[in-house]
Amino acid sequence: MADEQNLDNRAPEETPAAEGTSAGEDLAARVQALEEQLAAAQDQALRAAAELQNVRRRAEQDVEKAHKFALERFAQDLLGVVDSLERGIELSDPADESIRPMREGMELTLKMFHDVLRRYQLEQLDPHGEPFNPEHHQAMAMEESDSAEPGSVLKVFQKGYLLSGRLLRPAMVVVSKAPTPSSDEQA
Repeated sequence: MADEQNLDNRAPEETPAAEGTSAGEDLAARVQALEEQLAAAQDQALRAAAELQNVRRRAEQDVEKAHKFALERFAQDLLGVVDSLERGIELSDPADESIRPMREGMELTLKMFHDVLRRYQLEQLDPHGEPFNPEHHQAMAMEESDSAEPGSVLKVFQKGYLLSGRLLRPAMVVVSKAPTPSSDEQA
């Protein structure tokens, strides 16, 4: 016990120099390790915040798309009804007095239908005479034409539709091509 008291009673300047140096180095190493841990923790916190922000942004975009295109399936099913009304009006004779009230009723119904579709951002594509656009048109056939420019739409079998700017159904069209030179012109 006396030895312990002697060790404890020693003045700080009596401690060996080697002990002081190693304790300072240990503290410096510990400070360095803690600083590295702090930097890593800050980096992880920044990454987690950025990931959370990305998840929020993606969720907002998904909700926006869901609102915008929620009617896609329903609208696609209604397009057949619109097509049938249009075909019925095309095939009915406007001069026939016996069906005039029915034809007028179909025209009013079709107009109302188009108004409702426009209200829900459903836009009709009727590309007759326009240049062929493969993003919005589906070419069903090609036909030679002297009167139309090559690559333009001659006939529309079925109109296309856009829902909020996104293609819902392409327009089915006949595209013009340049007439082939006849054998008289080649000679």
